[in-house]
Amino acid sequence: MSRDIPPLNALRAFESAARLLSVSKAGDELHVTHGAISRQIRLLETSLGVELFEKEGRGVKLTNAGMQLRDASAAAFDRIAGACADIRHLATNGPFVLACPGSLLARWFIPRLDKLNHDLPQLRLQLTAGEGELDPRNPNVHATLCFAAPPWPQDMQVYDLGAEQIGAVISPRHVHYEALANAPVAALLTEPLMYPASRPQAWTQWAQAHALPADRLQLGTAFEHLYYLLEAATAGLGVAIAPQQVVADDLAAHRLEAPWGFVETPARLSLWVPQARADQRSGALAEWLKNELTKQRQRQS
Repeated sequence: MSRDIPPLNALRAFESAARLLSVSKAGDELHVTHGAISRQIRLLETSLGVELFEKEGRGVKLTNAGMQLRDASAAAFDRIAGACADIRHLATNGPFVLACPGSLLARWFIPRLDKLNHDLPQLRLQLTAGEGELDPRNPNVHATLCFAAPPWPQDMQVYDLGAEQIGAVISPRHVHYEALANAPVAALLTEPLMYPASRPQAWTQWAQAHALPADRLQLGTAFEHLYYLLEAATAGLGVAIAPQQVVADDLAAHRLEAPWGFVETPARLSLWVPQARADQRSGALAEWLKNELTKQRQRQS
């Protein structure tokens, strides 16, 4: 519904001058000249067809119409200010929604969630998972933790947490574990290799980094989610490929081993925050993640 309302700048100028009973003080409050305030008030009076101020000695006072508009405009601006304060409070004190690949969430993030809650109790984290490409611009999330290659879009605040490293992993429960774990990397060219369906090129990247002919790879079972792939690998069902950050705890607990090491890809593990939503909480989370990942690398070196 269209509302017949005078220009808001004129109403703001009038409300300030009416509250302070001074055009000069209103100019100071709104960071404009007193001449600009006077012009806005004249515009408002012309729009309404009445005078809102009249001279009184060396100062001014409100007319009856001015007092009526002062009360109404003050109440309206108070309501707007209150609503904005509530929105800001919700934005900074409501749950901080973090989107993350399900495999990274389950195998790396959740085991550290208690420490995160202890270190950043004000964050009030809410986690949501997805596989494949996550949308960092999703209006329902504050930040997205994902693997992605630069360059970064300008409308995003991207916190770089380190290079992605991928590698072949195998469980000690694998029937040929001893033979494979002690074999050169080329031995994997004759092994059926499990892989995530969302990233079929992962083994090719790995082979190229090891100077192996990618066309000789024997791709086996594909899994829709990396999490399921790693469960299969942990059960000894085959050799899988995975980011080092995702399998860090599995390696530390020797549920999986990486006899052939890891290689860097062009992707980076990064926290993506739309510029319009970047705040102290996203910065604190990025710093916490960076510290945890640094400690993890130091333990593994």
